[in-house]
Amino acid sequence: MPLFEIETEAHIIITWAENEQSAMAVVTDAYPGEKPVRVTRRPRDTWVISKAALGITGVTDPCTTARDCLSKAAGDKVQAIRLYMHETGSDLEGARKVIESNMVMGW
Repeated sequence: MPLFEIETEAHIIITWAENEQSAMAVVTDAYPGEKPVRVTRRPRDTWVISKAALGITGVTDPCTTARDCLSKAAGDKVQAIRLYMHETGSDLEGARKVIESNMVMGW
């Protein structure tokens, strides 16, 4: 099954789908208020995100605290950042990087 990248004004969604229409249906189901602005069939069946592009450097072992916060927040990134800040005393930028890097690592 092909891998598609669907971009809206607020999100980039990566999904496997039978065809372009099925890929766009994923966006409609998940984000009914958003319209796809770009749909691209990826040339391979994997997706790679550069950690350097996200500003993540150094050791990137999964953080148990961040993953617990993501779980408690049911995947809501903003709520997970708030929880992480509360539990660790981290500042906003530090908490954002930890939560986002753990999301990228496949939470």
